[in-house]
Amino acid sequence: MAAKFLGEQTKVVTGSHDRTVKIWDLRSRSCIETKFAGSICNDLVVSDGAGTTIISGHFDKKIRFWDTRSECTINEIQTEGRVTSLDLSRDPKTLLCCIRDDTLRIIDLRQNQIISTFRAEGFKVCCDWTKAVFNAECDYVAVGSGDGGIYVWHLLTGKLQPVLRRHTGPVLAVSWHPYANYLASVDRTKTVVVWANL
Repeated sequence: MAAKFLGEQTKVVTGSHDRTVKIWDLRSRSCIETKFAGSICNDLVVSDGAGTTIISGHFDKKIRFWDTRSECTINEIQTEGRVTSLDLSRDPKTLLCCIRDDTLRIIDLRQNQIISTFRAEGFKVCCDWTKAVFNAECDYVAVGSGDGGIYVWHLLTGKLQPVLRRHTGPVLAVSWHPYANYLASVDRTKTVVVWANL
Protein backbone atom coordinates (compact mmCIF):
# COMPACT_ATOMS: atom_id res chain seq x y z
CA MET A 1 0.00 0.00 0.00
CA ALA A 2 2.96 2.37 0.63
CA ALA A 3 6.75 2.53 0.35
CA LYS A 4 9.32 5.14 1.38
CA PHE A 5 13.11 5.32 1.52
CA LEU A 6 14.33 4.93 5.08
CA GLY A 7 17.04 7.55 5.60
CA GLU A 8 19.40 6.08 2.99
CA GLN A 9 19.27 4.78 -0.57
CA THR A 10 19.72 1.14 0.42
CA LYS A 11 16.72 0.78 2.77
CA VAL A 12 13.00 1.01 2.15
CA VAL A 13 10.05 0.72 4.51
CA THR A 14 6.70 -0.60 3.29
CA GLY A 15 3.19 -0.71 4.71
CA SER A 16 0.98 -3.57 3.63
CA HIS A 17 -2.53 -4.96 3.44
CA ASP A 18 -1.23 -7.93 5.46
CA ARG A 19 -1.04 -5.66 8.57
CA THR A 20 2.74 -5.39 8.63
CA VAL A 21 5.35 -2.67 8.32
CA LYS A 22 8.51 -4.11 6.78
CA ILE A 23 12.04 -2.80 6.35
CA TRP A 24 13.91 -3.97 3.23
CA ASP A 25 17.59 -4.00 2.33
CA LEU A 26 17.86 -3.21 -1.38
CA ARG A 27 21.37 -4.60 -1.67
CA SER A 28 20.36 -8.09 -0.53
CA ARG A 29 16.80 -7.68 -1.87
CA SER A 30 15.38 -9.09 1.35
CA CYS A 31 13.21 -8.10 4.27
CA ILE A 32 15.40 -7.42 7.30
CA GLU A 33 12.69 -6.53 9.81
CA THR A 34 8.93 -6.99 10.21
CA LYS A 35 6.77 -4.95 12.56
CA PHE A 36 3.30 -6.36 13.25
CA ALA A 37 0.87 -3.44 13.23
CA GLY A 38 -2.31 -5.48 13.74
CA SER A 39 -4.20 -3.49 11.08
CA ILE A 40 -3.95 -2.78 7.34
CA CYS A 41 -1.39 -0.02 6.73
CA ASN A 42 -2.76 2.42 4.13
CA ASP A 43 0.17 4.86 4.15
CA LEU A 44 3.40 5.75 5.96
CA VAL A 45 6.07 8.44 6.19
CA VAL A 46 9.59 8.64 7.63
CA SER A 47 9.81 11.61 9.98
CA ASP A 48 13.55 12.15 10.30
CA GLY A 49 16.57 12.18 8.00
CA ALA A 50 18.25 9.36 9.92
CA GLY A 51 15.34 7.03 9.19
CA THR A 52 14.75 6.06 12.80
CA THR A 53 11.09 7.13 13.12
CA ILE A 54 8.31 5.69 10.96
CA ILE A 55 4.71 6.94 11.15
CA SER A 56 1.99 4.67 9.74
CA GLY A 57 -1.75 5.23 9.15
CA HIS A 58 -4.16 2.31 9.55
CA PHE A 59 -7.57 0.86 8.79
CA ASP A 60 -8.28 0.55 12.54
CA LYS A 61 -8.35 4.37 12.86
CA LYS A 62 -4.90 4.63 14.45
CA ILE A 63 -1.71 6.46 13.58
CA ARG A 64 1.26 4.51 14.89
CA PHE A 65 4.77 5.77 15.62
CA TRP A 66 7.67 3.32 15.32
CA ASP A 67 11.31 3.56 16.34
CA THR A 68 13.37 1.37 13.99
CA ARG A 69 15.53 0.39 16.95
CA SER A 70 12.54 -1.15 18.76
CA GLU A 71 9.98 -3.82 17.84
CA CYS A 72 6.96 -2.11 19.40
CA THR A 73 5.18 1.15 18.68
CA ILE A 74 6.40 4.11 20.71
CA ASN A 75 3.12 6.04 20.43
CA GLU A 76 -0.39 5.85 18.94
CA ILE A 77 -2.99 8.48 18.10
CA GLN A 78 -6.63 7.43 17.79
CA THR A 79 -8.68 9.14 15.05
CA GLU A 80 -12.41 9.16 14.27
CA GLY A 81 -12.09 7.17 11.05
CA ARG A 82 -9.81 4.99 8.94
CA VAL A 83 -6.57 6.74 8.00
CA THR A 84 -6.23 6.87 4.20
CA SER A 85 -3.02 8.91 3.79
CA LEU A 86 -0.21 10.74 5.55
CA ASP A 87 1.98 13.60 4.34
CA LEU A 88 4.85 15.23 6.21
CA SER A 89 5.74 18.92 6.11
CA ARG A 90 9.25 19.78 4.98
CA ASP A 91 10.42 20.95 8.42
CA PRO A 92 9.21 17.94 9.48
CA LYS A 93 7.13 19.11 12.46
CA THR A 94 3.63 18.68 11.06
CA LEU A 95 1.75 15.65 9.79
CA LEU A 96 -1.26 15.81 7.46
CA CYS A 97 -3.75 12.93 7.79
CA CYS A 98 -6.69 12.15 5.54
CA ILE A 99 -9.44 10.39 7.50
CA ARG A 100 -12.51 8.43 6.32
CA ASP A 101 -14.77 10.58 8.54
CA ASP A 102 -14.44 13.16 5.72
CA THR A 103 -11.84 15.32 7.42
CA LEU A 104 -8.20 16.28 7.13
CA ARG A 105 -6.31 16.45 10.44
CA ILE A 106 -3.08 18.30 11.20
CA ILE A 107 -0.90 16.76 13.91
CA ASP A 108 1.87 18.69 15.65
CA LEU A 109 4.60 16.07 15.98
CA ARG A 110 6.31 17.95 18.82
CA GLN A 111 3.15 17.62 20.95
CA ASN A 112 1.84 14.40 19.33
CA GLN A 113 -1.67 15.77 19.13
CA ILE A 114 -4.21 16.95 16.57
CA ILE A 115 -4.13 20.76 16.32
CA SER A 116 -6.42 21.44 13.31
CA THR A 117 -9.30 19.78 11.50
CA PHE A 118 -10.50 20.66 7.99
CA ARG A 119 -13.97 19.73 6.73
CA ALA A 120 -16.40 21.20 4.20
CA GLU A 121 -19.90 20.68 2.93
CA GLY A 122 -19.73 18.36 -0.08
CA PHE A 123 -16.27 17.02 0.74
CA LYS A 124 -16.26 13.21 0.84
CA VAL A 125 -13.26 10.91 1.22
CA CYS A 126 -14.13 8.36 -1.45
CA CYS A 127 -11.90 5.39 -0.59
CA ASP A 128 -9.38 3.95 1.85
CA TRP A 129 -6.43 5.19 -0.22
CA THR A 130 -7.49 8.79 -0.96
CA LYS A 131 -4.31 10.93 -0.84
CA ALA A 132 -4.06 14.42 0.68
CA VAL A 133 -0.90 16.55 0.43
CA PHE A 134 0.85 19.72 1.57
CA ASN A 135 2.06 22.15 -1.09
CA ALA A 136 5.81 22.88 -1.31
CA GLU A 137 5.64 25.86 1.07
CA CYS A 138 3.37 23.94 3.48
CA ASP A 139 0.83 26.76 3.62
CA TYR A 140 -1.93 24.90 1.76
CA VAL A 141 -3.33 21.36 1.83
CA ALA A 142 -5.22 19.71 -1.01
CA VAL A 143 -7.33 16.57 -1.39
CA GLY A 144 -9.70 15.05 -3.93
CA SER A 145 -13.33 14.32 -3.10
CA GLY A 146 -15.97 11.77 -3.98
CA ASP A 147 -17.98 14.55 -5.64
CA GLY A 148 -15.20 15.12 -8.21
CA GLY A 149 -13.93 18.33 -6.63
CA ILE A 150 -10.45 19.28 -5.44
CA TYR A 151 -10.64 20.89 -1.99
CA VAL A 152 -7.82 23.23 -0.96
CA TRP A 153 -7.50 24.86 2.47
CA HIS A 154 -5.14 27.59 3.67
CA LEU A 155 -3.33 26.20 6.72
CA LEU A 156 -3.04 29.35 8.82
CA THR A 157 -6.55 30.75 8.27
CA GLY A 158 -8.37 27.43 7.78
CA LYS A 159 -10.19 29.07 4.86
CA LEU A 160 -11.46 26.82 2.07
CA GLN A 161 -10.41 28.07 -1.37
CA PRO A 162 -12.86 27.85 -4.31
CA VAL A 163 -13.39 24.16 -5.08
CA LEU A 164 -11.68 23.09 -8.33
CA ARG A 165 -14.02 21.17 -10.65
CA ARG A 166 -13.16 19.39 -13.90
CA HIS A 167 -13.42 15.73 -12.91
CA THR A 168 -16.58 13.73 -13.56
CA GLY A 169 -15.80 10.99 -11.03
CA PRO A 170 -14.35 10.60 -7.53
CA VAL A 171 -10.81 12.00 -7.21
CA LEU A 172 -8.34 9.53 -5.66
CA ALA A 173 -5.08 11.47 -5.43
CA VAL A 174 -3.53 14.91 -5.83
CA SER A 175 0.10 16.02 -6.03
CA TRP A 176 1.69 19.46 -5.82
CA HIS A 177 4.67 20.27 -8.04
CA PRO A 178 7.74 20.52 -5.74
CA TYR A 179 8.96 23.87 -7.17
CA ALA A 180 5.99 25.57 -8.82
CA ASN A 181 2.37 26.35 -8.05
CA TYR A 182 0.89 23.47 -10.05
CA LEU A 183 -1.39 20.72 -8.82
CA ALA A 184 -2.14 17.41 -10.56
CA SER A 185 -5.16 15.24 -9.78
CA VAL A 186 -6.37 11.83 -10.92
CA ASP A 187 -9.81 10.25 -10.69
CA ARG A 188 -11.27 6.74 -10.88
CA THR A 189 -11.76 6.99 -14.65
CA LYS A 190 -7.95 7.41 -15.00
CA THR A 191 -8.35 11.06 -16.01
CA VAL A 192 -5.48 13.34 -14.99
CA VAL A 193 -5.96 17.10 -14.67
CA VAL A 194 -3.14 19.62 -14.18
CA TRP A 195 -4.13 22.85 -12.44
CA ALA A 196 -1.83 25.81 -13.14
CA ASN A 197 -1.11 29.04 -11.24
CA LEU A 198 -3.19 28.31 -8.16
